[in-house]
Amino acid sequence: MALHSLLQNPEFQVIALLTTVTEGFDRISMHGVRRELLYRQAECIDLPVEEVVIPPQCVNAIYESRMAEAVLRFRDRGVKHFGFGDIFLRDLRKYREEKLMHESMTALFPLWDTDTQELAWRFVEQGFRAITVCVDPSKLDKSFVGRELNSAFFQELPAGVDPCGENGEFHTFVHDGPIFRTPVRVRTGEVAERDSFVFCDLLPDEQGETLCATK
Repeated sequence: MALHSLLQNPEFQVIALLTTVTEGFDRISMHGVRRELLYRQAECIDLPVEEVVIPPQCVNAIYESRMAEAVLRFRDRGVKHFGFGDIFLRDLRKYREEKLMHESMTALFPLWDTDTQELAWRFVEQGFRAITVCVDPSKLDKSFVGRELNSAFFQELPAGVDPCGENGEFHTFVHDGPIFRTPVRVRTGEVAERDSFVFCDLLPDEQGETLCATK
């Protein structure tokens, strides 16, 4: 939804997506989504992906060093802003702003201070579709992993769980919506518990001929 907002803003031109991938696993860090699906998602949005590859159990010093390298690569291409989907975690916002400020860059937060219940319903109304790929079982029952983020999902969330998972209750893979040229076809696979989190593996949907139609 943050990307959707930036794409609609005539003041900015979005040129790429940026994410961390854990080396040796070929998966998006924290989310556990396969690298193949990351690239299919980007292809269906018509944007390239820049990877920041980090080791498993990455310490903060390595994370910051590799992120800084990626930021400098973009700065050398004339990029001045980085957009984030953060909504209300002020310490995290301050951290991002300070790190980018060191490189003369600016952080953008298009969803900032928007009511998360409102965002959740807007997500459904605008036609976005997502599946929970990671749940913190200390904050949300593991039965919520692998579920579609539809009206029933949001209605059944327990009190105290943020509708957008802003406190780390859950993470998702968005596979369709107004920013997608065509949906990413996926199906749920094995559910596994690892490092105190519950993950649902997403697999390419073998039923379809393609995951994303090409132009």
